[in-house]
Amino acid sequence: MGSIWMCLFLSLAILDTSFVATLGNDETDSYWLLRIKSELVDPLGAMSNWSPTTLVCSWNGITCAVDQKHVVGLNLSGSGISGSIPIEFSHLTSLQTLDLSSNSLTGSIPSELGKLQNLRILQLYSNYLSGNIPSEIGNLKKLQVLRIGDNMLTGEITPSIFNLSELTVLGLGYCNLNGSIPVGVGKLKHLISLDLQMNSLSGPIPEEIQGCEELQNFAASNNMLEGDMPSSMGSLTSLNILNLANNSLSGSIPTSLSHLSNLTYLNLLGNKLNGEIPSQLNSLTQLQKLDLSRNNLSGSIPLLNTKLQSLETLVLSDNALTGSIPSNFCLRDSKLQQLFLARNMLSGKFPLELLNCSSIQQLDLSDNSFEGELPSSLDKLQNLRDLVLNNNSFVGSLPPEIGNISGLESLFLFGNFFTGKIPVEIGKLQRLSTIYLYDNQMSGLIPRELTNCTSLREVDFFGNHFTGPIPETIGKLKELVVLHLRQNDLSGPIPPSMGYCKSLQILALADNRLSGSIPPTFSYLSQLSKITLYNNSFEGPLPQSLSSLKNIKIIDFSHNKFSGSFSPLTASNSLTFLDLTNNSFSGPIPSTLANSRNLHRLRLAYNNLTGSIPSEFGQLTELNFLDLSFNNFTGDVPHQLSNSQKIEQILLSNNRLTGKVPQWLGILQELGELDLSYNNFSGRVPAELGNCSKLLKLSLHHNNLSGDIPQEIGNLTSLNVLNLQRNSLSGLIPSTIQHCTKLYELRLSENFLSGTIPIELGGLAELQVILDLSKNHFSGEIPPSIGNLMKLERLNLSFNQLEGKVPPSLGKLTSLHVLNLSNNHLEGQIPSIFSGFPQSSFLNNDHLCGPPLVLCSESTTQGKMQLSNKQVAAIIVAIVFTSTVICLVMLYIMLRIWCNWRKVAISSAEGGTVAQKKEEGRWVRADQKTRNGEYWNMNSFGFIPSPDKQNSATPTCFFNLKIEDMENTNI
Repeated sequence: MGSIWMCLFLSLAILDTSFVATLGNDETDSYWLLRIKSELVDPLGAMSNWSPTTLVCSWNGITCAVDQKHVVGLNLSGSGISGSIPIEFSHLTSLQTLDLSSNSLTGSIPSELGKLQNLRILQLYSNYLSGNIPSEIGNLKKLQVLRIGDNMLTGEITPSIFNLSELTVLGLGYCNLNGSIPVGVGKLKHLISLDLQMNSLSGPIPEEIQGCEELQNFAASNNMLEGDMPSSMGSLTSLNILNLANNSLSGSIPTSLSHLSNLTYLNLLGNKLNGEIPSQLNSLTQLQKLDLSRNNLSGSIPLLNTKLQSLETLVLSDNALTGSIPSNFCLRDSKLQQLFLARNMLSGKFPLELLNCSSIQQLDLSDNSFEGELPSSLDKLQNLRDLVLNNNSFVGSLPPEIGNISGLESLFLFGNFFTGKIPVEIGKLQRLSTIYLYDNQMSGLIPRELTNCTSLREVDFFGNHFTGPIPETIGKLKELVVLHLRQNDLSGPIPPSMGYCKSLQILALADNRLSGSIPPTFSYLSQLSKITLYNNSFEGPLPQSLSSLKNIKIIDFSHNKFSGSFSPLTASNSLTFLDLTNNSFSGPIPSTLANSRNLHRLRLAYNNLTGSIPSEFGQLTELNFLDLSFNNFTGDVPHQLSNSQKIEQILLSNNRLTGKVPQWLGILQELGELDLSYNNFSGRVPAELGNCSKLLKLSLHHNNLSGDIPQEIGNLTSLNVLNLQRNSLSGLIPSTIQHCTKLYELRLSENFLSGTIPIELGGLAELQVILDLSKNHFSGEIPPSIGNLMKLERLNLSFNQLEGKVPPSLGKLTSLHVLNLSNNHLEGQIPSIFSGFPQSSFLNNDHLCGPPLVLCSESTTQGKMQLSNKQVAAIIVAIVFTSTVICLVMLYIMLRIWCNWRKVAISSAEGGTVAQKKEEGRWVRADQKTRNGEYWNMNSFGFIPSPDKQNSATPTCFFNLKIEDMENTNI
């Protein structure tokens, strides 16, 4: 009985073990799958039905074996899952297909996947996986498809991959892999597709690749592969696609490629291939697309569409091909649709042979040396969509037959020598969207018929000689985006209908003879982003309707006659460029301009603007160019402008600005030019300007600045121009100026600078335009170091107190063509190299001699006869003193004579003797007359009229001498 129970127990145990074993694999896979689910993020619910309560074979993405007991496939491609790849996948030992591609998985590829010995397909491409390719992948002996590209994988290609002898597809493209292509690639005998493109692989293509006998697709473009293309590639006779573009492959194209009879796509663009194109490539009868552009290929074009009858696209651009297109290039039943031969050195007339390629849709012969006229039979190319002939030497008029190519969409003829008018037949091209005729010599009117091309989006006629008005019907071009008519001879007003081109984004009418005002209909151009009207004769105030242009970014109305306020142009907050130079705008700057926070360049020079510079400019933090010169602005420069930290040029000259030069300018680290000239600034030159290390030009001339030139000026090591003339600066030229080694223009004239000219100026070897120190108080000698300024063209040291000789070293200034040393105290011989300069260059010095002045020998002789200034002064003083003494002596003598005469006169009046009267007659002057015995004397110094008979009062002598004394005088 016991033995019976024992047998029954063993039988049940065996059955139970068998049952558990049968159910165990299924439960084991579901267990690991649920573990996998728990480690992944599933925002789209791709694994939402993975549940212990349902059969695993019914779960989304799960494929079970026929016996429904084993999970053999897992496909969650494009499910939006994220997280790292769980290592629990390694427990799904029956798995044959694992596809987690096109998700957001991160982390590395787990090496544990190498345990899936039954895996045949592993697809992890298009994720964010990183790290190296695990070598354990090489353990998957049954693997046929490995696609792990389009990730962020790094490192070299692990050689173990090439142990996967069953592999047919290897996708490693679009990663960051480096190193070379392993020679083991030749062991993959069954490989059909090899994708290595968009990595950083280097080195040569291994010759061993010929071992991939079944290879059909080989893509290794956009790497750094180098060396010659292996001729062994010619043995890959199954190859359909060969893409080696954008590498550094060199050498010639191997002729063995002609053996690839099944090749349909060959792309070798962007390498360093040289030599001629092998004519043997004509045997690739299945070839549909051939791209050899951007290499160094030379010679003529040997390829014939008559043999490459399947060819649809031929790209040979950007090489050095010469000659003309072969006469038998095309067949009438050609399949060629795209022919690109741009940027070569091809020549000859327009190849009539191409007219046989009636299937051509895109023809690009640009940037060659084709010449002659376009054939009138051009309309044979009835399938042509894009005709690109720019930058050649075509001449003549456009054939009217061009209007018969009804499918034409793009016409690029710019950069040729076309003349004549635009044929009116062009109005028949209803599909034409782009016409570029710029940089030709075409003339005549722009035909109204052009506006019948209602599909037009871009029109560019820049740089021709078109005349007359803009067609009034321009408003019919509702799709027009770009209208570029700059630099022609167009006249008349802007047609109001242009406002109905509501798609217009770029309008360029500059450099014409257009006139009138801007039409109010421009308010409809809501998409307009750029408008340039400069160098015309537009006038009048701006229409207020322009304030509707909210998307405009670039405005250039410079060099016209606009007047009034420009406030209608300030409504766009998108404005980046505003140039209104040389108009007649008046009034203050609208404060609304500060709302254009992205404004980069503001040019308002040469207008009649008034008021102060708005403090709101401090909001223009993107401003890098400010020109307000030649206006009537007043007041200070607002400190808020210091917020414009990106500003590079500040031009405020020729206004009436006052106050001090702001110290805050020193914080503008990008400042390259500062011009505050011709204003009324006062005070000192701020030392803080020395912080503007990028300053190239500093112009503070014609102001009222005073004080010293700051030492910090030497910090401006990039300075090219320094102009401080016509101020009241004093003190010395700082020696630190020697650090401004890039100066080529230095003007310090008309100040009160003193001291000696620093020898450090001789170290400014780049000085070229001028060195002007004139009209200051410099003393001492001219430093010989000035002779080191070999590039200097103008030197002005006039009107100073310089002395000594002209240094011979100045003779080295061979570039000098203007020299002024006049009005100093220089002496000695002028260096002979300066003999060709005018005398005015040296006048008013002490003892300069030599050409162009008098010869030094004559100057020496004359010098002996000449006296120094001190000697002359002493002689003048002596002469004056002697003359004064003589005059006083003469005066005394005359007075004595007069007194004697008075004595005689008195004696006579009292009845003197005849002898006394005779004595008196001795003193009568020739200009005295007698009348009835009465004397009439000139009322001169020392004489008085004779006494009246009836008035015998006796006058006294001038010196009040006693009569007795005079009587005793012996004349």
